[in-house]
Amino acid sequence: MSEIGSTLRDRRRAETQRTIQIQAVRLFIEHGYQSVTVNQVAEAAGVSPMTLYRHFATKEDLVLVDQIDRLIAERIAAGPPDGSPVQRIGRALIETAAAITGSPDGANELLLDRLKLMISTPALRARHLDSQYAMQQAIVDALCGENADAETEFRVRASSGACLAALHVALTRWAGEDGRPDLPDLIATALSAALDGQADR
Repeated sequence: MSEIGSTLRDRRRAETQRTIQIQAVRLFIEHGYQSVTVNQVAEAAGVSPMTLYRHFATKEDLVLVDQIDRLIAERIAAGPPDGSPVQRIGRALIETAAAITGSPDGANELLLDRLKLMISTPALRARHLDSQYAMQQAIVDALCGENADAETEFRVRASSGACLAALHVALTRWAGEDGRPDLPDLIATALSAALDGQADR
């Protein structure tokens, strides 16, 4: 029973977070990131400012925070253990992009709008490095587990950094072309170019 309750709470939490983020992104696009207050976002989402801050610690987080790092880590952990770290990370990035862009729930449009805001807003570009680090750490944890030696962790961290740099280039182009190119293909191309074909699907 407690597991069911926990699952329902997690689902409600995720739904509330998504509602807040959708309203925040809409307001930022319509009125400009700097012009919109956190209280205005809370009002549009139908929650109190205190509830908003429980989900998003800062205004920047309203755009930058997502579950993609968790999804990528889960795909790495669930995927085949064969191949180099670059290949395993590359597969997970491409598969996650395919799942998001193929989702019928608007996740594709929300990601595109968030990326456009990040690219056009200096404060968000600066904070983006923090979210990249969090994603990198999730990947390292998924590949290394708890007992990896320092040399293995170093190599995995370097591999994940290279893959995420290629991902960033692909996402920037995808947003710049208004989401028209196929995102999984863009990511595969960027990985192949950056890593000399080692991340082939």
